Amino acid sequence: MSEKTEEMSFLGHLEVLRWTLVRSSLSILAFGMVAFMMKDFIFNSILLAPKDPQFFTYRFLCSVSQSFGTDGLCIDEIPFIVQSRTMAGQFSAHIWTSIAFGFVMAFPYIIWEVWKFIKPALYADEQKNARSFIIITSFLFFVGILFGYYVITPLSINFLGSYRVADEVRNNFDLSSYTGLLKASCLSAGFIFELPIIIYFLTKMGLVTPEFLKTYRKYALVMVLVLAAIITPPDIISQVIVAIPMIILYEVSIKISKFIVRKQKKEANENLAKK
Repeated sequence: MSEKTEEMSFLGHLEVLRWTLVRSSLSILAFGMVAFMMKDFIFNSILLAPKDPQFFTYRFLCSVSQSFGTDGLCIDEIPFIVQSRTMAGQFSAHIWTSIAFGFVMAFPYIIWEVWKFIKPALYADEQKNARSFIIITSFLFFVGILFGYYVITPLSINFLGSYRVADEVRNNFDLSSYTGLLKASCLSAGFIFELPIIIYFLTKMGLVTPEFLKTYRKYALVMVLVLAAIITPPDIISQVIVAIPMIILYEVSIKISKFIVRKQKKEANENLAKK
């Protein structure tokens, strides 16, 4: 451990953590203000885009369907409207959506702040990996966001927007419900894609081993299917589409855990040889 960590008191760590949270919050606020001023682009071109039958995902699924000689996956309309039923509904949606976008855009900086906080507790060779940590963590998060936006969100909107229990019941969704679904789908996917990073640190701390991950692989598979069922419409195709990348991430996490354990054993043997 670094000398700085040994000298710093508990209250000193709390002070550092406090300023880490302050700077991270200010970065979210700053990017949120930028998002607030981009209202037309964010709502018309991003948030409401998955409601358009010409959205990229729908056109892709339609082309795949047509390649098999059927139009089963093609859609002509998504029969619902988005409405605001409260006086402050649209303004509130604007505020909270801007904050969500601010968090997404500030994510690399937040990760950098987190790295600075945990850096003193790392060994010298581990402290050199700051750039790689920030790049990989941010990359996985943004890939998860895109997966949530282009896969989970359109599948959910198409299914839930078209689902009707009776012809007399119309789908008119509140703006907060619509944006809430989209934000939840994207942010949850973004955090789920951080699984390899989480396993990396859990392995470093000795809380997880490759053998543990292999032993409980079947239980993890069940959890993945349950999670896929929660965040997607209740149809098998959607659940499989979402479950596949989660399973891949789990297998990648096992490889990462193996690499860390192998590296730790090698370093331990080298230290014994020096003694």
